[in-house]
Amino acid sequence: MNRRHFLSAAAMGAAATPLLHGQDAAPATPAPAGGARKSWKRRIGVSTYSYWGFEREEWRPIPKCLESAADLGFDGVEILQRQWTDRSPAVLNNVKRRAFSLGLDLMGYSTHQGFVSPDEEKRKKNINDTIGYLEEAYILGIPTMRVNSGTWGTRKDFDDLMAHRGAEEPLPGYTTEDAFKWVIDAYAKLIPEAEKRGVVMGLENHWGLGRTPEGVLRVVNELNSPWLQVTLDTGNFLEDPYDRLKILAGKTALMQTKTYQGGGVWYTLDLDYARIAGIMNDAGYRGYISLEFEGKAAPEPSIRESLAMLRSHF
Repeated sequence: MNRRHFLSAAAMGAAATPLLHGQDAAPATPAPAGGARKSWKRRIGVSTYSYWGFEREEWRPIPKCLESAADLGFDGVEILQRQWTDRSPAVLNNVKRRAFSLGLDLMGYSTHQGFVSPDEEKRKKNINDTIGYLEEAYILGIPTMRVNSGTWGTRKDFDDLMAHRGAEEPLPGYTTEDAFKWVIDAYAKLIPEAEKRGVVMGLENHWGLGRTPEGVLRVVNELNSPWLQVTLDTGNFLEDPYDRLKILAGKTALMQTKTYQGGGVWYTLDLDYARIAGIMNDAGYRGYISLEFEGKAAPEPSIRESLAMLRSHF
């Protein structure tokens, strides 16, 4: 018997085995029990923010973060755009090459911009800067990019903003309605740029207009584009987080998960990730989970511990 005939006969024999024992062939995938909640084993990444965080300079080099992420067993890495010291194409391409050699996806790009300003030139500059960030994501091969609405800037600094739970007053003579118009107009201009590069923008439930799920959805739903969805951050709803996360779950392009070993700088949330996983399962979210460690403890052991926790729930 030659090799081809042997393999063919073996395959036929294996296929017939259940019938020889008087049994029906089993389905390839067992159906879930009636009413059972669907869940998926999701890929888990880590943001370079988890390492560099509050400007730990020894962790600023992005290649160093990639090496650690690969050693710890992550599937991918989200890059904090502000962390670069050089964003030339050669540097971006070298990081993309290194991630590939380590078996890591570059799966998220976390950027900053602000359109809550009556200054038209300032808004134009932020639009142009964001187009530049989309181009960087395209060079890196990253499919989704975190974006923001921006803030009024009427608190004296970020510490003061956090002391007021992210709430702020509009500039004198302007209203929140003005802010929504500016932000929606800006993203209307950015959506064609995102589509051209194949990068999904995810408006984060951050500060400013993103402080509430209703604010995020107003912008996303008004523009109604697959190229503007939601980056869902578990740590940015300081009250009633589960109900609010549920509102945005169905529009989520990337989920960022906060942990706080050693205590947070501005606040610490005791988040129930079993409950959060249930919310995302019910919404049918199958995308990446991105860890954002935001505690004061040493990064690597805290990140390792956080990864084990996330894997147990997702």
